[in-house]
Amino acid sequence: MSAVARPRLEGLLVLEFGTLLPGPLAGLILAEAGAAGGQNSSAPPRGDEMRSYEPKVGEDSINFLLLNRGKQSIAVDLKAPDAALLVSGRSLRMPMYSSSSFRPGVMQRLGFGHEALRRMNPRLIYCSITGWGQDGPKSAVAGGMISTLRPRPDY
Repeated sequence: MSAVARPRLEGLLVLEFGTLLPGPLAGLILAEAGAAGGQNSSAPPRGDEMRSYEPKVGEDSINFLLLNRGKQSIAVDLKAPDAALLVSGRSLRMPMYSSSSFRPGVMQRLGFGHEALRRMNPRLIYCSITGWGQDGPKSAVAGGMISTLRPRPDY
């Protein structure tokens, strides 16, 4: 008889700083591979905007429920003075993957850029998801799925 294989990412904590589709989808893939996931939000008490989309099951949208299954949700106001304490308390003890899906520079301004999080946990794997890259003429433009697939002609 063969032993059941351990999930490949067991023991990895995911701190997800993102909304809508890109960040939550990346976190879902990691959670399905065995990582312990947490979906963070920068807009308490409502949280991720995706929660409000139709169709809904109860209070939350079906899209939100599908993208965040298998995750623990916590809402952290990233602008609050104690936000770093809330985040660091969850991440100091284990290997950590952090993703954000904000425009370039937002996480640094909030004190949660690569270097700041790396000081909290040197084993950090950091991912910043943008529609148009970290620099260049379109870097400050929001890049959701639809806008990257069908860009407006003025871009």
